Amino acid sequence: MRFDLLTLFPEMFPGYLGQSLLNLAIERQLVEVAVHNIRDWARGKHKNVDDRPYGGGPGMVLSPEPVVECVEAVQQMDSRPSRVVVLTPGGRRFDQRIAEEYSEEQRLLLLCGRYEGFDQRVFDILQPDELSIGDFILNGGEVAAMVVIDALVRLVPGVLGDEQSNKQDSFSSENRLLEFAQYTRPREYRGHQVPEVLLSGNHPEIAEWRTQNSLERTRQRRRDLLDGNEQSPQPADNS
Repeated sequence: MRFDLLTLFPEMFPGYLGQSLLNLAIERQLVEVAVHNIRDWARGKHKNVDDRPYGGGPGMVLSPEPVVECVEAVQQMDSRPSRVVVLTPGGRRFDQRIAEEYSEEQRLLLLCGRYEGFDQRVFDILQPDELSIGDFILNGGEVAAMVVIDALVRLVPGVLGDEQSNKQDSFSSENRLLEFAQYTRPREYRGHQVPEVLLSGNHPEIAEWRTQNSLERTRQRRRDLLDGNEQSPQPADNS
């Protein structure tokens, strides 16, 4: 899978791309990531990419020319079909279902906004997906793009050491519940014990405990995920 990141601040990405699971996925050529500076497509001596909004108002708006021409040029850099995604507060809310949907794509172009956003003609011409990671405002789309990549990389075959891992994650298509509580050594810490059933070696009982624990955690924290139906899918067995 290939990600193309289109941004005015490419210097934000090297540290992120060089760490942890994503870096390993890139090294193993399971994932490709290319970063492009929108300003490279700006016109004029000063390479301006924004201007004051027509009609007045605060801030600056990203101009259509450098953005549209950057996207079109980047699309031509690889023969694989690309899906253009704009990170914007006005987009549909990103969740695990959308992550699974996007994981089927060969290539995503993630367009990161800044300032007061994009000139509307960017949307009219490119017809991109519009995506939001939540009901709050960030300084730009770069952090949101990192969130999207982090969620998708886990779904690329071969990236995770255990292919069952992402199926047990909270919100996955095979498990709409919150994930069950996890424990490791030591068996006791500051008076808090590991549940005995997890030490029993009885895998059917462990699976049942995890199912009930997931249901209870979901009921307490995110009852909306149950959709009025307590008979939600069971978490995958980890035996």
